Amino acid sequence: MYEIVYMKADYEPWWMFEDWRSTVVTSKTFQTKDEAEQYFNDLFTKLKREHEFNEKRKNCFFAFWSESERVYCEGCDECLQLYHGIVILHDGIPTDEVLSNNSNSY
Repeated sequence: MYEIVYMKADYEPWWMFEDWRSTVVTSKTFQTKDEAEQYFNDLFTKLKREHEFNEKRKNCFFAFWSESERVYCEGCDECLQLYHGIVILHDGIPTDEVLSNNSNSY
């Protein structure tokens, strides 16, 4: 099963801290790579259009952010950058399988 996760956090999605699932906004599962890739493409395009910056890691983690979007951290007593992230999973494990045929597109 393939899963495309959209998360918002004060860290990039590739960190996958222990409680990273608590930052999930939406999570969609798919039976095939093609279905997952189509959904990913739509989400990627939307987030790229809405944010100034983006970065990818390992072709399964994608971060988007804008300088103006920050959240206050009480424990840190400062404002931190807010990141919108996409994580691509296969059976719960980060994977580059879904985009391996066109990895240069992203």
